[in-house]
Amino acid sequence: MSHSVELHQVGMTFGSTRAVGDVTFKVEGGEFFSILGPSGCGKTTILRMIAGFLQPTEGRILIGDRDMNGLGPNQRPTAMIFQSLALFPLMPVWENIAFGLEARGASKAERRKRADELLKLIALEGYGERMPGELSGGQRQRVAIARALAVEPQVLLLDEPLSALDLKLRQHMRAELRSLQKRTGVTFIYITHDQSEALAMSDRIAVMSAGVLQQVGTPRELYDSPATPFVATFVGETNAIPGKVTSVQDGIAQVETSVGLLRGRAGPGVESGKPAKFYVRPEALSPVPAGEGALTATVERIDFEGAFALAHGRLHDGTPLIVSIPSTDISQAPSIGAQASFGFADKHAVVLADG
Repeated sequence: MSHSVELHQVGMTFGSTRAVGDVTFKVEGGEFFSILGPSGCGKTTILRMIAGFLQPTEGRILIGDRDMNGLGPNQRPTAMIFQSLALFPLMPVWENIAFGLEARGASKAERRKRADELLKLIALEGYGERMPGELSGGQRQRVAIARALAVEPQVLLLDEPLSALDLKLRQHMRAELRSLQKRTGVTFIYITHDQSEALAMSDRIAVMSAGVLQQVGTPRELYDSPATPFVATFVGETNAIPGKVTSVQDGIAQVETSVGLLRGRAGPGVESGKPAKFYVRPEALSPVPAGEGALTATVERIDFEGAFALAHGRLHDGTPLIVSIPSTDISQAPSIGAQASFGFADKHAVVLADG
């Protein structure tokens, strides 16, 4: 059985630097859980505390309801895959995979049998005698995963393992990792700064910023209903317009801005008379006649990105605006230098307290 992982008010301080502060969340057993945030936000520190390489300066970490306080990495039901993969270059693939079993006293025959089972699982059957240098980047990635799974961990910790791969291979490995996690049932805790990676693979995601936990939710919840301005701007592309809340009624907030009155779903802590920001995704905007509630911008450039194009413009107060246009409608895109107006449904915009 895979184990749950719980953090209760966990903090980590290095000298005078507060790396992680008061983090609380629970990863369910068998879940693919990602920790997402920019470099330096504390996500790798959290992973190293779960693994036992660091002991938190405050709070508790439980794995499978057992308190991990004082237990080192070899005493925890976890395995960790580092960004560098750390395969042994002079050791054939099967010995790399079975390395942890040798330390546990398994015979050579037992180790080879288990390595072959895992090679089949990761679709590298027959590659056991090859050296790591003979494999592609994606194949080495799979060997590192098999080596971690060989010791039968209840929790697999992955520290940005795909960051060194090219885009196509990263996208392929995302699908493979997700499939592998579902087949094994092992709890995955995955560290990344890549929002698309987290959204594509995860059951749930914890978003971090400057050592502070911003929000935990499903990919859809984070994208559609961000709880903080940081989540709104970090998870996906969005447009942000500052203003002041004039009313909140039936879950809809009206915001007075320099480009007119705008309405969207009221987020946590939004109150009438308080400063706020109005957020709307580029794909939620569509061409409309100019008028109240519409956003009118001067188009500065259009970036073609394959399945869609992004029209970049500025509102009359200088605020940037991005609108997503499907490639099938690209012929109707406004011309550069022209003024165009865009509307949206209230339910597709959100208003969040500012400051």
